[in-house]
Amino acid sequence: MSEINLGGPQDLFYSKSNIVPLPLIVKTEGIWMVDDQGNRYIDVSSGPVVSNIGHGNEKVARAMYDQAVTMDFAYSRVSRHQPNIDVTRKIAELAGGGYQRVALASGGSEAMEIALKFLRQYVVARGQLQKRKIITLSPSYHGGTIATLAITGDEALDPFIEGFAMKSERIPAPFQYRVPEGHSRESYRMECADALEAKIQQLGADNVLAFVVEPIGGLATGAQMLREDYANRVREICDRHGIYLIYDEILCGAGRSGKFLASSHWPKAKGDLVVLAKGLAAGYAPLGAVLMPGSMVDELASLTGFNFSHTYNANPITCATGVAVLEVLEEQQLVAKAALRGDYLRGKLELLAEKYACIGDIRGKGLLMAVELVADRKTKQSYPASFPPTEHIRIIGLQHGLIIYSRRTANGKYGDWFMVAPPLTITEAECDDLIDRLDAVLGDFEAAAAAHLGGQ
Repeated sequence: MSEINLGGPQDLFYSKSNIVPLPLIVKTEGIWMVDDQGNRYIDVSSGPVVSNIGHGNEKVARAMYDQAVTMDFAYSRVSRHQPNIDVTRKIAELAGGGYQRVALASGGSEAMEIALKFLRQYVVARGQLQKRKIITLSPSYHGGTIATLAITGDEALDPFIEGFAMKSERIPAPFQYRVPEGHSRESYRMECADALEAKIQQLGADNVLAFVVEPIGGLATGAQMLREDYANRVREICDRHGIYLIYDEILCGAGRSGKFLASSHWPKAKGDLVVLAKGLAAGYAPLGAVLMPGSMVDELASLTGFNFSHTYNANPITCATGVAVLEVLEEQQLVAKAALRGDYLRGKLELLAEKYACIGDIRGKGLLMAVELVADRKTKQSYPASFPPTEHIRIIGLQHGLIIYSRRTANGKYGDWFMVAPPLTITEAECDDLIDRLDAVLGDFEAAAAAHLGGQ
Protein backbone atom coordinates (compact mmCIF):
# COMPACT_ATOMS: atom_id res chain seq x y z
CA MET A 1 0.00 0.00 0.00
CA SER A 2 1.33 3.44 -0.92
CA GLU A 3 1.91 6.12 1.71
CA ILE A 4 -0.96 7.94 -0.07
CA ASN A 5 -4.16 6.41 1.34
CA LEU A 6 -6.70 8.12 -0.91
CA GLY A 7 -6.34 9.06 -4.56
CA GLY A 8 -2.74 9.43 -5.60
CA PRO A 9 -0.73 9.89 -8.79
CA GLN A 10 -1.25 7.70 -11.85
CA ASP A 11 2.04 5.86 -11.36
CA LEU A 12 0.45 3.93 -8.47
CA PHE A 13 -1.18 1.82 -11.20
CA TYR A 14 2.13 0.95 -12.86
CA SER A 15 4.45 -1.95 -12.09
CA LYS A 16 6.15 -1.83 -8.71
CA SER A 17 9.30 -3.11 -10.40
CA ASN A 18 10.00 0.41 -11.68
CA ILE A 19 13.20 1.62 -10.00
CA VAL A 20 13.33 5.09 -11.55
CA PRO A 21 12.38 7.90 -9.14
CA LEU A 22 9.65 10.24 -10.35
CA PRO A 23 10.19 13.91 -9.50
CA LEU A 24 7.17 15.88 -8.32
CA ILE A 25 6.91 18.62 -10.94
CA VAL A 26 5.48 21.92 -9.69
CA LYS A 27 6.36 24.36 -12.49
CA THR A 28 7.16 24.30 -16.19
CA GLU A 29 8.44 26.98 -18.55
CA GLY A 30 9.81 26.70 -22.08
CA ILE A 31 11.89 23.51 -22.22
CA TRP A 32 12.25 23.39 -18.42
CA MET A 33 10.52 21.48 -15.64
CA VAL A 34 11.03 22.27 -11.93
CA ASP A 35 10.36 19.85 -9.07
CA ASP A 36 9.24 20.50 -5.49
CA GLN A 37 12.88 20.59 -4.35
CA GLY A 38 13.76 23.35 -6.81
CA ASN A 39 15.69 21.06 -9.18
CA ARG A 40 15.50 22.10 -12.83
CA TYR A 41 15.30 19.59 -15.67
CA ILE A 42 15.31 19.85 -19.45
CA ASP A 43 12.26 18.10 -20.89
CA VAL A 44 14.30 16.02 -23.33
CA SER A 45 11.38 13.99 -24.66
CA SER A 46 8.56 16.57 -24.53
CA GLY A 47 6.61 14.43 -22.22
CA PRO A 48 6.50 12.28 -24.61
CA VAL A 49 6.19 13.65 -27.30
CA VAL A 50 3.59 16.33 -26.68
CA SER A 51 5.04 19.73 -25.77
CA ASN A 52 5.68 21.08 -29.26
CA ILE A 53 5.40 24.78 -28.40
CA GLY A 54 7.07 24.54 -25.01
CA HIS A 55 5.61 24.93 -21.56
CA GLY A 56 3.85 27.93 -20.06
CA ASN A 57 2.79 29.77 -23.21
CA GLU A 58 0.71 32.75 -22.08
CA LYS A 59 -1.13 33.23 -25.38
CA VAL A 60 -2.50 29.69 -25.15
CA ALA A 61 -3.41 30.10 -21.49
CA ARG A 62 -5.31 33.33 -22.27
CA ALA A 63 -7.16 31.65 -25.15
CA MET A 64 -8.25 28.86 -22.82
CA TYR A 65 -9.46 31.31 -20.17
CA ASP A 66 -11.25 33.57 -22.65
CA GLN A 67 -13.08 30.62 -24.18
CA ALA A 68 -14.05 29.22 -20.78
CA VAL A 69 -15.67 32.45 -19.62
CA THR A 70 -17.30 33.15 -23.00
CA MET A 71 -18.75 29.73 -23.87
CA ASP A 72 -17.43 26.75 -21.99
CA PHE A 73 -19.37 23.93 -23.66
CA ALA A 74 -21.75 23.21 -26.51
CA TYR A 75 -22.66 19.67 -27.49
CA SER A 76 -21.80 18.96 -31.12
CA ARG A 77 -24.85 16.75 -31.74
CA VAL A 78 -27.28 19.58 -31.07
CA SER A 79 -25.34 22.75 -31.95
CA ARG A 80 -22.39 24.28 -33.77
CA HIS A 81 -19.73 26.61 -32.44
CA GLN A 82 -17.02 28.80 -33.97
CA PRO A 83 -13.96 27.28 -32.23
CA ASN A 84 -14.81 23.93 -33.88
CA ILE A 85 -14.97 25.60 -37.29
CA ASP A 86 -11.77 27.57 -36.66
CA VAL A 87 -9.56 24.72 -35.48
CA THR A 88 -10.62 22.28 -38.20
CA ARG A 89 -10.05 24.93 -40.88
CA LYS A 90 -6.59 25.68 -39.45
CA ILE A 91 -5.63 21.99 -39.33
CA ALA A 92 -6.82 21.41 -42.91
CA GLU A 93 -4.90 24.46 -44.14
CA LEU A 94 -1.67 23.37 -42.47
CA ALA A 95 -2.06 19.79 -43.73
CA GLY A 96 -2.08 20.91 -47.35
CA GLY A 97 -4.35 19.69 -50.14
CA GLY A 98 -6.47 16.58 -50.08
CA TYR A 99 -7.85 16.69 -46.54
CA GLN A 100 -10.88 18.98 -46.56
CA ARG A 101 -12.60 17.45 -43.52
CA VAL A 102 -11.33 17.02 -39.95
CA ALA A 103 -12.99 14.92 -37.25
CA LEU A 104 -11.99 15.83 -33.70
CA ALA A 105 -11.30 13.59 -30.72
CA SER A 106 -10.02 13.82 -27.15
CA GLY A 107 -6.64 12.28 -27.92
CA GLY A 108 -4.69 9.93 -30.14
CA SER A 109 -6.26 6.59 -29.20
CA GLU A 110 -9.76 7.95 -29.67
CA ALA A 111 -8.78 9.57 -32.97
CA MET A 112 -7.36 6.28 -34.24
CA GLU A 113 -10.61 4.54 -33.32
CA ILE A 114 -12.55 7.22 -35.21
CA ALA A 115 -10.40 6.56 -38.29
CA LEU A 116 -11.07 2.82 -38.10
CA LYS A 117 -14.79 3.29 -37.44
CA PHE A 118 -15.11 5.81 -40.27
CA LEU A 119 -13.53 3.46 -42.80
CA ARG A 120 -15.58 0.54 -41.56
CA GLN A 121 -18.81 2.54 -41.81
CA TYR A 122 -17.73 3.76 -45.25
CA VAL A 123 -17.26 0.26 -46.69
CA VAL A 124 -20.39 -1.09 -44.98
CA ALA A 125 -22.41 1.73 -46.54
CA ARG A 126 -20.97 0.76 -49.93
CA GLY A 127 -21.92 -2.87 -49.47
CA GLN A 128 -18.38 -4.16 -48.79
CA LEU A 129 -19.27 -5.82 -45.51
CA GLN A 130 -16.42 -8.33 -45.65
CA LYS A 131 -13.69 -5.64 -45.49
CA ARG A 132 -12.70 -5.75 -41.82
CA LYS A 133 -9.07 -6.91 -41.57
CA ILE A 134 -6.44 -4.40 -40.43
CA ILE A 135 -2.73 -4.83 -41.20
CA THR A 136 -0.05 -3.24 -39.00
CA LEU A 137 3.68 -3.56 -38.43
CA SER A 138 5.46 -5.61 -35.80
CA PRO A 139 6.50 -3.82 -33.70
CA SER A 140 4.14 -0.85 -33.70
CA TYR A 141 2.01 1.17 -31.31
CA HIS A 142 -1.34 2.77 -32.13
CA GLY A 143 -3.04 3.59 -28.83
CA GLY A 144 -4.20 2.44 -25.42
CA THR A 145 -7.88 1.57 -25.95
CA ILE A 146 -8.98 -2.02 -26.52
CA ALA A 147 -9.30 -1.59 -30.29
CA THR A 148 -6.03 0.29 -30.70
CA LEU A 149 -4.14 -2.15 -28.48
CA ALA A 150 -5.54 -4.91 -30.68
CA ILE A 151 -3.97 -3.36 -33.79
CA THR A 152 -0.72 -2.58 -31.97
CA GLY A 153 2.10 -4.87 -33.07
CA ASP A 154 3.44 -5.96 -29.68
CA GLU A 155 3.67 -9.68 -29.02
CA ALA A 156 3.75 -9.04 -25.27
CA LEU A 157 0.13 -7.87 -25.53
CA ASP A 158 -1.11 -11.00 -27.28
CA PRO A 159 -2.15 -12.89 -24.10
CA PHE A 160 -4.19 -9.85 -23.07
CA ILE A 161 -5.84 -9.29 -26.46
CA GLU A 162 -6.30 -12.86 -27.72
CA GLY A 163 -10.03 -13.67 -27.72
CA PHE A 164 -10.84 -10.27 -26.22
CA ALA A 165 -10.64 -8.14 -29.38
CA MET A 166 -9.88 -8.60 -33.08
CA LYS A 167 -6.12 -8.44 -33.54
CA SER A 168 -4.56 -6.89 -36.59
CA GLU A 169 -2.61 -8.95 -39.07
CA ARG A 170 1.11 -8.27 -38.65
CA ILE A 171 4.00 -7.81 -41.06
CA PRO A 172 7.65 -6.96 -40.24
CA ALA A 173 8.62 -3.34 -39.63
CA PRO A 174 11.26 -2.06 -42.09
CA PHE A 175 14.04 -1.56 -39.53
CA GLN A 176 17.08 0.23 -40.89
CA TYR A 177 19.49 -0.43 -38.01
CA ARG A 178 18.86 -4.06 -37.05
CA VAL A 179 18.80 -5.48 -40.58
CA PRO A 180 18.80 -9.30 -40.93
CA GLU A 181 21.96 -10.97 -42.18
CA GLY A 182 22.21 -11.13 -45.95
CA HIS A 183 20.27 -7.91 -46.48
CA SER A 184 21.20 -4.34 -47.23
CA ARG A 185 19.00 -1.67 -45.71
CA GLU A 186 17.31 -1.12 -49.08
CA SER A 187 16.72 -4.80 -49.81
CA TYR A 188 15.27 -5.41 -46.37
CA ARG A 189 12.82 -2.53 -46.44
CA MET A 190 11.63 -3.54 -49.89
CA GLU A 191 11.20 -7.11 -48.65
CA CYS A 192 9.09 -5.65 -45.82
CA ALA A 193 6.99 -3.78 -48.40
CA ASP A 194 6.55 -7.01 -50.34
CA ALA A 195 5.33 -8.60 -47.09
CA LEU A 196 2.33 -6.26 -47.25
CA GLU A 197 1.46 -7.55 -50.71
CA ALA A 198 1.87 -11.14 -49.56
CA LYS A 199 -0.33 -10.57 -46.51
CA ILE A 200 -3.07 -8.98 -48.64
CA GLN A 201 -2.96 -11.91 -51.05
CA GLN A 202 -3.08 -14.37 -48.15
CA LEU A 203 -6.12 -12.68 -46.58
CA GLY A 204 -7.82 -11.72 -49.84
CA ALA A 205 -7.96 -8.06 -50.80
CA ASP A 206 -11.75 -8.04 -50.48
CA ASN A 207 -11.34 -8.81 -46.77
CA VAL A 208 -8.75 -6.15 -45.94
CA LEU A 209 -9.87 -2.70 -44.81
CA ALA A 210 -6.67 -0.79 -44.11
CA PHE A 211 -2.94 -0.72 -43.54
CA VAL A 212 -1.99 1.44 -40.54
CA VAL A 213 1.58 2.72 -40.20
CA GLU A 214 3.55 5.48 -38.46
CA PRO A 215 5.70 7.54 -40.86
CA ILE A 216 8.14 8.00 -37.97
CA GLY A 217 7.78 5.59 -35.09
CA GLY A 218 7.36 6.53 -31.48
CA LEU A 219 6.81 4.31 -28.47
CA ALA A 220 7.36 1.03 -30.33
CA THR A 221 10.44 1.67 -32.44
CA GLY A 222 12.12 4.82 -31.17
CA ALA A 223 11.93 7.14 -34.18
CA GLN A 224 12.35 4.48 -36.88
CA MET A 225 11.48 6.39 -40.05
CA LEU A 226 9.97 4.99 -43.22
CA ARG A 227 12.02 5.59 -46.36
CA GLU A 228 10.51 7.12 -49.48
CA ASP A 229 10.88 4.02 -51.65
CA TYR A 230 9.09 1.92 -49.01
CA ALA A 231 6.30 4.49 -48.62
CA ASN A 232 5.83 4.75 -52.39
CA ARG A 233 5.71 0.97 -52.73
CA VAL A 234 3.16 0.66 -49.92
CA ARG A 235 0.98 3.34 -51.53
CA GLU A 236 1.09 1.52 -54.86
CA ILE A 237 0.18 -1.81 -53.24
CA CYS A 238 -2.75 -0.28 -51.36
CA ASP A 239 -4.03 1.44 -54.50
CA ARG A 240 -3.81 -1.72 -56.58
CA HIS A 241 -5.69 -3.82 -54.05
CA GLY A 242 -8.24 -1.23 -52.90
CA ILE A 243 -6.81 -0.99 -49.38
CA TYR A 244 -6.98 2.25 -47.38
CA LEU A 245 -3.70 3.67 -46.06
CA ILE A 246 -3.91 5.28 -42.62
CA TYR A 247 -0.92 7.27 -41.42
CA ASP A 248 -0.66 7.32 -37.64
CA GLU A 249 0.89 10.73 -37.00
CA ILE A 250 -0.31 10.94 -33.41
CA LEU A 251 3.27 11.45 -32.25
CA CYS A 252 5.23 12.45 -35.36
CA GLY A 253 2.75 14.96 -36.82
CA ALA A 254 1.93 18.62 -36.11
CA GLY A 255 5.32 19.92 -37.21
CA ARG A 256 7.80 17.88 -35.22
CA SER A 257 9.51 16.28 -38.24
CA GLY A 258 10.14 19.59 -39.99
CA LYS A 259 6.88 19.40 -41.94
CA PHE A 260 3.38 19.72 -40.51
CA LEU A 261 2.60 16.18 -41.67
CA ALA A 262 5.50 13.74 -41.44
CA SER A 263 4.04 11.86 -44.40
CA SER A 264 4.53 15.01 -46.50
CA HIS A 265 8.19 14.04 -46.78
CA TRP A 266 6.96 11.56 -49.44
CA PRO A 267 4.55 13.51 -51.69
CA LYS A 268 3.77 10.50 -53.90
CA ALA A 269 2.71 8.36 -50.93
CA LYS A 270 -0.18 10.39 -49.53
CA GLY A 271 -2.35 8.64 -46.96
CA ASP A 272 -6.10 8.21 -47.33
CA LEU A 273 -6.57 9.24 -43.69
CA VAL A 274 -4.12 10.87 -41.28
CA VAL A 275 -4.46 10.70 -37.50
CA LEU A 276 -3.02 13.53 -35.38
CA ALA A 277 -2.89 14.27 -31.64
CA LYS A 278 -0.21 15.05 -29.01
CA GLY A 279 1.51 18.15 -30.46
CA LEU A 280 -1.76 19.34 -31.99
CA ALA A 281 -2.69 20.99 -28.68
CA ALA A 282 0.83 20.59 -27.27
CA GLY A 283 -0.24 19.27 -23.87
CA TYR A 284 -2.41 22.26 -22.98
CA ALA A 285 -5.59 20.29 -23.67
CA PRO A 286 -6.42 16.77 -24.93
CA LEU A 287 -7.00 17.00 -28.69
CA GLY A 288 -6.85 14.48 -31.52
CA ALA A 289 -7.94 14.73 -35.14
CA VAL A 290 -8.55 12.60 -38.21
CA LEU A 291 -7.88 14.22 -41.58
CA MET A 292 -10.13 12.94 -44.36
CA PRO A 293 -10.88 13.75 -48.01
CA GLY A 294 -14.10 15.73 -48.39
CA SER A 295 -15.26 13.35 -51.12
CA MET A 296 -15.31 10.38 -48.73
CA VAL A 297 -17.11 12.31 -46.00
CA ASP A 298 -19.70 13.67 -48.43
CA GLU A 299 -20.31 10.25 -49.98
CA LEU A 300 -20.82 8.61 -46.60
CA ALA A 301 -23.08 11.46 -45.48
CA SER A 302 -25.27 10.81 -48.54
CA LEU A 303 -25.55 7.11 -47.63
CA THR A 304 -25.68 6.44 -43.89
CA GLY A 305 -23.58 9.21 -42.40
CA PHE A 306 -20.92 8.68 -39.76
CA ASN A 307 -23.00 8.74 -36.62
CA PHE A 308 -20.50 7.73 -33.93
CA SER A 309 -19.42 10.49 -31.59
CA HIS A 310 -18.18 11.22 -28.07
CA THR A 311 -19.42 13.86 -25.66
CA TYR A 312 -16.15 15.78 -25.71
CA ASN A 313 -15.59 15.74 -29.48
CA ALA A 314 -15.04 19.38 -30.44
CA ASN A 315 -15.05 20.68 -26.86
CA PRO A 316 -14.99 24.49 -27.26
CA ILE A 317 -12.14 25.09 -24.80
CA THR A 318 -10.07 22.36 -26.41
CA CYS A 319 -10.77 23.76 -29.88
CA ALA A 320 -9.78 27.28 -28.81
CA THR A 321 -6.61 25.81 -27.33
CA GLY A 322 -5.81 24.06 -30.59
CA VAL A 323 -6.27 27.27 -32.57
CA ALA A 324 -3.92 29.16 -30.24
CA VAL A 325 -1.28 26.40 -30.32
CA LEU A 326 -1.32 26.28 -34.12
CA GLU A 327 -1.09 30.07 -34.30
CA VAL A 328 2.01 29.93 -32.08
CA LEU A 329 3.40 27.20 -34.34
CA GLU A 330 3.02 29.54 -37.33
CA GLU A 331 3.99 32.83 -35.65
CA GLN A 332 7.23 31.41 -34.25
CA GLN A 333 7.95 29.38 -37.42
CA LEU A 334 8.38 26.30 -35.28
CA VAL A 335 7.98 23.77 -38.11
CA ALA A 336 10.98 25.27 -39.91
CA LYS A 337 12.84 25.50 -36.60
CA ALA A 338 12.16 21.81 -35.96
CA ALA A 339 14.11 21.01 -39.12
CA LEU A 340 16.88 23.51 -38.33
CA ARG A 341 17.33 22.62 -34.66
CA GLY A 342 16.96 18.95 -35.49
CA ASP A 343 19.92 19.10 -37.88
CA TYR A 344 21.96 20.99 -35.28
CA LEU A 345 21.12 18.59 -32.48
CA ARG A 346 21.77 15.54 -34.67
CA GLY A 347 25.23 16.87 -35.48
CA LYS A 348 25.97 17.20 -31.78
CA LEU A 349 24.63 13.71 -31.08
CA GLU A 350 26.86 12.27 -33.80
CA LEU A 351 29.87 13.84 -32.07
CA LEU A 352 28.80 12.11 -28.85
CA ALA A 353 28.59 8.84 -30.80
CA GLU A 354 32.28 9.23 -31.69
CA LYS A 355 33.04 9.49 -27.97
CA TYR A 356 30.74 6.85 -26.51
CA ALA A 357 30.64 3.27 -27.83
CA CYS A 358 27.28 2.69 -26.12
CA ILE A 359 25.58 4.71 -28.88
CA GLY A 360 24.62 2.26 -31.60
CA ASP A 361 22.28 4.36 -33.71
CA ILE A 362 20.93 7.89 -34.01
CA ARG A 363 17.75 8.14 -36.06
CA GLY A 364 14.66 10.18 -36.75
CA LYS A 365 13.79 13.45 -38.43
CA GLY A 366 13.61 17.04 -37.25
CA LEU A 367 13.15 17.17 -33.49
CA LEU A 368 11.91 13.59 -33.28
CA MET A 369 15.03 11.51 -32.75
CA ALA A 370 16.12 8.51 -30.75
CA VAL A 371 19.45 7.16 -29.57
CA GLU A 372 19.81 3.38 -29.41
CA LEU A 373 22.02 2.00 -26.64
CA VAL A 374 24.10 -1.12 -27.27
CA ALA A 375 26.52 -3.20 -25.24
CA ASP A 376 28.56 -3.91 -28.37
CA ARG A 377 28.45 -1.53 -31.31
CA LYS A 378 29.97 -4.02 -33.74
CA THR A 379 27.47 -6.82 -33.07
CA LYS A 380 24.61 -4.49 -32.01
CA GLN A 381 24.17 -6.67 -28.94
CA SER A 382 21.72 -5.31 -26.36
CA TYR A 383 22.53 -5.01 -22.68
CA PRO A 384 21.57 -7.99 -20.49
CA ALA A 385 18.39 -7.91 -18.42
CA SER A 386 20.53 -7.71 -15.28
CA PHE A 387 21.57 -4.20 -16.37
CA PRO A 388 18.42 -2.52 -17.75
CA PRO A 389 19.90 0.34 -19.78
CA THR A 390 16.68 2.26 -20.26
CA GLU A 391 16.19 2.55 -16.50
CA HIS A 392 19.81 3.43 -15.81
CA ILE A 393 19.86 6.18 -18.45
CA ARG A 394 16.76 7.75 -16.88
CA ILE A 395 18.14 7.60 -13.35
CA ILE A 396 21.48 9.11 -14.37
CA GLY A 397 19.64 11.65 -16.51
CA LEU A 398 17.74 12.96 -13.49
CA GLN A 399 21.03 13.39 -11.65
CA HIS A 400 22.21 15.69 -14.44
CA GLY A 401 18.97 17.63 -14.90
CA LEU A 402 17.44 15.70 -17.80
CA ILE A 403 14.01 14.08 -17.88
CA ILE A 404 14.40 11.31 -20.45
CA TYR A 405 11.87 8.88 -21.92
CA SER A 406 13.42 5.51 -22.73
CA ARG A 407 12.13 2.07 -23.63
CA ARG A 408 13.24 -1.51 -24.11
CA THR A 409 11.22 -2.96 -26.99
CA ALA A 410 10.10 -6.60 -26.67
CA ASN A 411 12.60 -7.40 -23.90
CA GLY A 412 15.48 -6.13 -26.02
CA LYS A 413 14.53 -7.98 -29.20
CA TYR A 414 14.26 -4.67 -31.06
CA GLY A 415 16.77 -2.77 -28.96
CA ASP A 416 16.95 -0.21 -26.15
CA TRP A 417 16.61 3.48 -26.89
CA PHE A 418 15.75 6.91 -25.52
CA MET A 419 13.97 9.79 -27.21
CA VAL A 420 15.65 13.10 -28.00
CA ALA A 421 12.63 15.22 -28.82
CA PRO A 422 12.65 18.50 -26.90
CA PRO A 423 10.04 21.24 -27.46
CA LEU A 424 10.30 22.89 -30.88
CA THR A 425 10.99 26.19 -29.11
CA ILE A 426 14.45 25.03 -28.01
CA THR A 427 17.23 27.50 -28.83
CA GLU A 428 20.70 26.67 -30.10
CA ALA A 429 22.15 27.57 -26.69
CA GLU A 430 19.64 25.27 -25.01
CA CYS A 431 20.62 22.49 -27.44
CA ASP A 432 24.21 22.95 -26.30
CA ASP A 433 23.12 22.76 -22.65
CA LEU A 434 21.18 19.57 -23.35
CA ILE A 435 24.19 18.01 -25.11
CA ASP A 436 26.61 19.00 -22.32
CA ARG A 437 24.35 17.32 -19.78
CA LEU A 438 23.87 14.27 -22.00
CA ASP A 439 27.65 14.03 -22.39
CA ALA A 440 27.96 13.69 -18.61
CA VAL A 441 25.05 11.23 -18.50
CA LEU A 442 26.60 8.93 -21.11
CA GLY A 443 29.95 9.01 -19.34
CA ASP A 444 28.35 7.93 -16.07
CA PHE A 445 26.23 5.38 -17.90
CA GLU A 446 29.22 3.70 -19.55
CA ALA A 447 31.05 3.64 -16.22
CA ALA A 448 28.06 2.01 -14.50
CA ALA A 449 27.69 -0.53 -17.30
CA ALA A 450 31.39 -1.40 -17.21
CA ALA A 451 31.29 -1.85 -13.43
CA HIS A 452 28.25 -4.11 -13.66
CA LEU A 453 29.34 -6.20 -16.63
CA GLY A 454 32.91 -6.45 -15.37
CA GLY A 455 31.66 -7.95 -12.14
CA GLN A 456 29.83 -10.78 -13.87
